[in-house]
Amino acid sequence: MPLTIEERGERRPQDGAIVVALVNNMPDAALEATERQFGSLLGAAAASLPVRLLRTWLPQVPRGKQALERIARSYIPLEALMAEPPDALIVTGMEPREPTLEAEPYWASMVRLVQWAQRHTASSIWSCLAAHAAAQALAGVRRRRLPEKCFGIFEHTLLREHPLLREVSSPLATPHSRWNELPVEELQAAGFEVLSASRESGADLFVRGGRGLLVCFQGHPEYEPVTLLKEYRRDVGRFLRGEQAVWPTLPQSYFCEPGLEALARYRREVEATRDPARFVDFPTESLAAGLRAPWRRAAVSLYRNWLALLAAVRSGSRRQPLTEV
Repeated sequence: MPLTIEERGERRPQDGAIVVALVNNMPDAALEATERQFGSLLGAAAASLPVRLLRTWLPQVPRGKQALERIARSYIPLEALMAEPPDALIVTGMEPREPTLEAEPYWASMVRLVQWAQRHTASSIWSCLAAHAAAQALAGVRRRRLPEKCFGIFEHTLLREHPLLREVSSPLATPHSRWNELPVEELQAAGFEVLSASRESGADLFVRGGRGLLVCFQGHPEYEPVTLLKEYRRDVGRFLRGEQAVWPTLPQSYFCEPGLEALARYRREVEATRDPARFVDFPTESLAAGLRAPWRRAAVSLYRNWLALLAAVRSGSRRQPLTEV
């Protein structure tokens, strides 16, 4: 596989590879899974194109001891990364803890990272909450709270042609998992091009020019088939422990019928008593049976197109910046 994942302390050889840095801000429980998801997607998208993946993090994101030990072993400090800029960034979201982004402990660092990426990288990808942060930091577009969680697999219409969408067709299926959204009309008014959207999930993929091409996903094309299941199971556990007031939103267009029947039985048995001990009876195997990733092929195409644009810039064969695509 042409994708090489570098560990902390390794010297980067000058081999002409595209260098992508993953800024992994996901919660501790999802830290390794996020590495795997983006690494797998980049590896599939790279084909024969050499790509080097570095990993870093925002130090202000709260971490436990085990996650910090993993980061210390394998991740490059953000300041070191900024001193030797990669070709591109992928910045993940994180679980929100505060009602506004500017109240989060990492907000100042996130703003700095957005501005730095626009000046020092050919392109950057911002995922979910990171996309919300980028839109607010660069254009003043604020996220708004949804009446219920946008959760599941949604089909999106492609709204315009763009090099990122080569070999991608409507409907574009993408997993979403969020409590907030960026309104389509406000994004467009602020100079973003919304490339895909749906009535149910709103803006899916949108881009904005500058010195570097900003690519934003409100959804998660990197997700594995069982990722939404793991998130739903986590939320059920929170409900049973009294950390969440209502039974969690069911992911849309995701579970198969036998799994839904098993889940309905489980819910009838545990919802009234809310006994945390019954969490072990959650029907994980029944719900996981038959799960697929119908979004995977399009996700690989999207990232392959992104890497192709980066390769053209790196080789000098592209005369205009990526913002002029």
